[in-house]
Amino acid sequence: MGLTEEEYERIQKLLGRLPNYTETGLFSVLWSEHCSYKNSKPVLRKLPTTGPQVLQGPGEGAGVVDIGDDQAVVFKIESHNHPSAVEPYHGAGTGVGGILRDVFSMGARPIAVLNSLRLGELDGERTEYLFREIVAGMAGYGNTVGVPTVGGEVQFDPCYEHNPLVNAMAVGLVDHGGIRKGLALGAGNSVIYAGAPTGRDGIHGATFASVEFASDDEQEPVALQIGYPEIGKRLMEACLEVVGSSALVGIQDMGAAGLTSSSAEMASKAGTGIEMNLDLVPQSEENMTAYEMMLSESQERMLLVVKKGREQEVLDLFKRHDLDACVIGKVTDDHKLRLFHLGEVRAEVPVAALVDDAPVYHRSSREPEYYREFQAMDAYVPQVKDVKDIFLQLLQRPTVASKSWVYGQFDQDEHTLLGPGSNAAVVGVPGTDKALALTTDCNSRYIYLDPYMGGAIAVAEA
Repeated sequence: MGLTEEEYERIQKLLGRLPNYTETGLFSVLWSEHCSYKNSKPVLRKLPTTGPQVLQGPGEGAGVVDIGDDQAVVFKIESHNHPSAVEPYHGAGTGVGGILRDVFSMGARPIAVLNSLRLGELDGERTEYLFREIVAGMAGYGNTVGVPTVGGEVQFDPCYEHNPLVNAMAVGLVDHGGIRKGLALGAGNSVIYAGAPTGRDGIHGATFASVEFASDDEQEPVALQIGYPEIGKRLMEACLEVVGSSALVGIQDMGAAGLTSSSAEMASKAGTGIEMNLDLVPQSEENMTAYEMMLSESQERMLLVVKKGREQEVLDLFKRHDLDACVIGKVTDDHKLRLFHLGEVRAEVPVAALVDDAPVYHRSSREPEYYREFQAMDAYVPQVKDVKDIFLQLLQRPTVASKSWVYGQFDQDEHTLLGPGSNAAVVGVPGTDKALALTTDCNSRYIYLDPYMGGAIAVAEA
């Protein structure tokens, strides 16, 4: 399941007993790198995350930055690499869908999508196929939902031949008073499931995203997530309506690790517990187990906490948008995640053990040999005899050449003041004379040759 022997022993000590199969599954996804950042957290903590304009830093669905006049911009970027390598159209499309849900779960209306792509050299059938399908998947989801893709970048290099990097970014706008968070506050309040039904797609997706990607011949088959942008559009509009209701306590996307991460994380942030009856979860497949329902990563699903006694108005709201919604549990004050299925308790674990007690590893590091060799090289100055010829050769390189084939597939709207093809996109803030400049930038080869300086250049260039 992705747990080491030491981690499994740690779980036994935290519980004071052996975990059952379902409980082991919960730990395996929440303790994965994708959910817990157990290997990268010590490094990521070095980044500056506070400032006078920062209204919300790491720890919620997306970051929030003040832009004046009681308005804020909400944004997040996230990778969907492994799914896109296996099923590029849906892998890239669900990457866009997931990042949009992270933004509108904060109460913000998405106004723009961007991307950052890395693929192998564009002279082989596999890379050409991945490139075509990844772009089509991102365009298909964003265009259907009605959020313009205003910018991005693409680089090609042989090192990405078997493992493309697919990053999607979403940007939204919200008034300060409309910011929402994923909090399961108030014992007795109801837990509501909303959106598409749960199937067996994407089970252990968080674990899959946390391991080294194998070649085609070595990769085990996985049931990848499938995106349904038409449902995603209705879900976005319904959630943007419900975030304005005083009945709502908290809301979070069922992203990586699905019901497991959304329920446990909402309880952890609120210092509470959650109890759910999985018999009530809408299901698209028969005879699903508690393990499968909790680890499913079916798309277009949200988890809400609603004030007790006001459930029906929220259920009616989702029904008006032709979406399933039902009460599946309640908030408790015992700090545990408790799951019922077919009349039995299938899991009962402390929320803190799942979320807060995940191991954190301080990995040793060393300077790679290639880096030392590069630093020892004499400065190289190329001898250019025919500037025009070199210039034309550079323009023919896929990384340098026009990307109009890519951004020509993305829709724009009236708020896109400057679209793809420029150094940055410029998107107007509706109802004001303000605008946001948006870009994604990084020179991967610079990072390889000198990680520190390459990182600095990426920030400076952006």
